[in-house]
Amino acid sequence: MDAEIESLAVLGAGSMGHGIAEVAAIAGYDVVMRDIEEDLVEEGYDNIEWSLGKLAEKDQIDQEPEEVLARISTTVDLEAAVEDVDLVIEAAPEDLEIKRDVFADVDAAAGPETIMATNTSSLRVSDIAEATDRPEYVCGMHFFNPPVKMDLVEVVSGEKTKAEVVDAGIEFVESLDKTPIRVRKDVPQFVVNNVLTPFMGEAGYMLDEGDVEIQDVDAAMVFQRGYPMGPFELNDFGGLDIFYHSREQWDDPVPESIESRVENDDLGRKTGKGFYDYEDGEGVDYEPTDGEGIDTLRIESVMINEAAKLIGDDVADPEDIDIGMRLGGGLPEGTCRTGDKLGLDRVLEKLEDLHERTGDERYEPADYLVELVENGHTGEKGGQGFYDYRDGGPYHYITHELKDSGELHVVFDREERLNAFSTDMFDEVKRVLETVDDEEVSCVVFEGAGDRAFSAGADITGFTTAEPTDLASVDQTVETIYEYPRPTIAKIDGFCLGAGLEITLACDLRYATEGSRLGSPEIDLGLIPGGGGTQRLVRLVGEPRTKELIYRGKQLSAEEAEDWGILNGAVPEDEFEETIDDVVSDLTNGPQKALEVAKQVIQEGQNASLDTGLSLEAQGFGLLATTDDMLEGVAAFNQDREPDFGGD
Repeated sequence: MDAEIESLAVLGAGSMGHGIAEVAAIAGYDVVMRDIEEDLVEEGYDNIEWSLGKLAEKDQIDQEPEEVLARISTTVDLEAAVEDVDLVIEAAPEDLEIKRDVFADVDAAAGPETIMATNTSSLRVSDIAEATDRPEYVCGMHFFNPPVKMDLVEVVSGEKTKAEVVDAGIEFVESLDKTPIRVRKDVPQFVVNNVLTPFMGEAGYMLDEGDVEIQDVDAAMVFQRGYPMGPFELNDFGGLDIFYHSREQWDDPVPESIESRVENDDLGRKTGKGFYDYEDGEGVDYEPTDGEGIDTLRIESVMINEAAKLIGDDVADPEDIDIGMRLGGGLPEGTCRTGDKLGLDRVLEKLEDLHERTGDERYEPADYLVELVENGHTGEKGGQGFYDYRDGGPYHYITHELKDSGELHVVFDREERLNAFSTDMFDEVKRVLETVDDEEVSCVVFEGAGDRAFSAGADITGFTTAEPTDLASVDQTVETIYEYPRPTIAKIDGFCLGAGLEITLACDLRYATEGSRLGSPEIDLGLIPGGGGTQRLVRLVGEPRTKELIYRGKQLSAEEAEDWGILNGAVPEDEFEETIDDVVSDLTNGPQKALEVAKQVIQEGQNASLDTGLSLEAQGFGLLATTDDMLEGVAAFNQDREPDFGGD
């Protein structure tokens, strides 16, 4: 089959349908958006037009809205929508019979190799595909709401889906600049909802038992465990009816505390009342001081157990589960990573105790979890768990590549949180610098994933749950960057705040796009900069400017930061890559030993007396005067050619 996707139709112009159509059009695809009534189609198109205008206002697209809109056509004629496209994405209401009817019609009207994808969030792909004569061309493509903002897409294989169809779906999602995760088996609710649902459900059961308060559970999960919302708050936010119906359709039990509220039409924020009262009460009203004595391990153990079931049943890999929970569930770290940190033996013990005490099926430990613990794979402290930590463990939050030129390219890859640093992320940066072969490295370039932030700072929510010893990783990582023997470059595009600025100050060279912003906002949190942020800054720009920046939590434009001496250059965006490439070329082609000695002399000498600094300089000069690189440099100068340094 020719699985290349060049054109598509989206069936449904509601919030999901028009969002998917907009994302595809932004990526350059011609899109037909279809719904059953003209007014629905027009409303969806108007919503796209409004959204594109907002994105343009915020400078979040590099095209004119009119260009994107020109790629979108609309119709109420299903046959006309699907007959000439490579991909059809169904975004109809979450009702099996409705979706089957749509797929039967698509099957009759589309080309013989058209890929048919369903955006279902909870139904089995195979049950929908039964309505067609070619289930091998049907897959799941679950976008998260709203598609324009949410980065994750679950690409799901039905029981009969061809591997090439799923591969094409993965490639298509990547072409939208979204992150796909591969769901290899067709289980209801796929990955994210299976793991996230127990977060809300288990809290409901705890409330049913009468031993906890709503505010205490939410406060414990947020302020003790670092989740962005408490489980009751999240249920109210998404709608208790959504949780209820997702469980009911599979005959899964529902906590009485949720069922009774749904029966009373207290569905959360959208009705004004759920677990919290948003009309006559204060709404979400828990405090950091709430939450003492809450069994947070109980909630997390059930989530971790669901993840273990998915892995053991070969539905998904730990890596994909954790990416899904971060990008789709909004969690600061993946659930498998959380399990490895807590200790899988502790998790298993908690589940076994709950299962023995209640007999409830949801506590029955997954076979895979039992197998891991029996084999001594209890998590990070045991050297292995869901992940293997014997060589330091995987990199979850950075990517890195050592290029043939000698450039070590390190990307802070936590785009969903503006590349904000967690303790794990600090540790990963430190680890890559300590484990790479310095002799193979000519320079290091640090940058942030995406075009919104180098790093927006430290993930404060995560730091409230950290141990004091964990916080030492901040200083250690920044110091490792500062002391690294090769030249380091901060490549800044977007926000560079807090910890991001501290890392920038530890680098040797600093360049930013003209639209970037730099600052130290810690004072607004009742903190001061760490990681040398006060001391390196004062040595760079002087006491008055340092105090102004820190006392006021001020942000500087890239142009101001260049004027202050923080940046080597504020560069127009269309010249940025070329500028960095030129700097990297100078460093990778330069005399490596001389660069190393120059860095050492400059950094050690600046804090010493002038006499000591001059002595260091003389020693360095004398050392370099005996090298082959020096002889090559002199010869190249005399012969009026570029030197070819060999590093000796």
